[in-house]
Amino acid sequence: MTRITPILLAGGSGTRLWPLSRKSYPKQFSRLLGDETLFQRSAKRVVSSPVVKFESPITITNSDFRFIILEQLQGVGIDPGAVLIEPAGRNTAPAVLAAAIYASRSDPEATILVAPSDHIIPDTLAFHASICEGLEEIENGRIVTFGINPTRPETGYGYLDLSAVPSGSAVPLKGFVEKPDTEAAKAMLDAGTYLWNAGIFLFRAKDMIAAFRTHAPELMDHVSSAIEQGHVDLGFFRLAAEPWGKCENISIDYAIMEKIDTLSVVSYSAPWNDLGGWDAVWLEQGSDVEGVITSENATAIECKNVLLRSENEALHLVGLGLENVIAIAMPDAVLVAHKERAQDINLAVSALKAKGVPQAETFPKHHRPWGWFESLVMGERFQVKRIYVLAGAALSLQSHRYRSEHWVVVEGTAKITVDDRVTLMTEGQSIYIPLGAVHRLENPGKVPMVLIEVQTGAYLGEDDIIRYEDIYARS
Repeated sequence: MTRITPILLAGGSGTRLWPLSRKSYPKQFSRLLGDETLFQRSAKRVVSSPVVKFESPITITNSDFRFIILEQLQGVGIDPGAVLIEPAGRNTAPAVLAAAIYASRSDPEATILVAPSDHIIPDTLAFHASICEGLEEIENGRIVTFGINPTRPETGYGYLDLSAVPSGSAVPLKGFVEKPDTEAAKAMLDAGTYLWNAGIFLFRAKDMIAAFRTHAPELMDHVSSAIEQGHVDLGFFRLAAEPWGKCENISIDYAIMEKIDTLSVVSYSAPWNDLGGWDAVWLEQGSDVEGVITSENATAIECKNVLLRSENEALHLVGLGLENVIAIAMPDAVLVAHKERAQDINLAVSALKAKGVPQAETFPKHHRPWGWFESLVMGERFQVKRIYVLAGAALSLQSHRYRSEHWVVVEGTAKITVDDRVTLMTEGQSIYIPLGAVHRLENPGKVPMVLIEVQTGAYLGEDDIIRYEDIYARS
């Protein structure tokens, strides 16, 4: 049985799901639906079953997310495999090529499945059956893309124009269609020869590499150099920044798929959702008879066709007499939009970025390799933070030029170094860190540790850190 190497694309920002999804912590790592994140669900979807066998995944992401990926994969019992670090986002074409070259170095005959890490595909066995169908095509040197049988005239997806009505076997592709207007979407739905473009691909690495050599030789040169000059860093593989920076910012559809004549489409008719906007979340969750969906911390009164969601336990969101409205409340931002504008949420993000509003891209909870922190109160010369440290994790040995800190342990046990003094502290105990003192915070326990940090000083920015030692090799 052919063994497949899955490639998980995990570097996107998901701006249409703002304010829950942001550049600093995008939707694939969030628990949008259920107890597992979209990334975890995607990774579990490419674990071997009776009908298809998978190798450990290769994940493509950026430096900020590398430890999140390890934590989330280990959280669902999956071997993280290789994690490739992009020095900068360059869209899907360079990412797919880098994965193909990387996989082919250990197996020149490698079979690759490329999948976004933010889709919902509930029926894993049906998905694996479609992959098996695609395997028959790639044996003949073809590249396979997967199309979703449309169930409605959707204007938020691109479409695949097939050469024939799908009938249980792969069909050659005529062309790609950009996101249509409503009338065009209705016409394509009626025609029966169009599928939604899922952005999932199956191919032999050598065939994809050959396609790049023919149709995107400059990209081939730059990505090859980024692999050759890359290096291992704490178990991750960092692509070389200089050649990677020369790569064109282009999707795999534009760079390769629209130019080749060896592309086949396998249709997939089981449930699928790319969660590309709040309207897609609405459809996936399922509403009551009035079209109402509310989260645990939200209440709808005399509303119709509304999605009310609060991500803050201390903030209860109430809708009264609303219709066709999406309202999403976060600790630091609230979105209120008409349902028909769900695909335009990125316009709000662009407007906030233009105004220099930090909420446009920065999540209120700042994730780090050791855990996370969030700012609770901010003043001109003080800040109060909550710091969450994973079991066995440690912050860097550091000092500050402009601030002192006071730490109060509220959960678990902390091992605290201040200059040449090391102290074990438990719930209710506190310690003062003078300005300039060399210090470190560690969690020696087997459960997470939480403390409250009170900073005072002339400057409280995160760049006021001088690191002396760091187990995560941060500068």
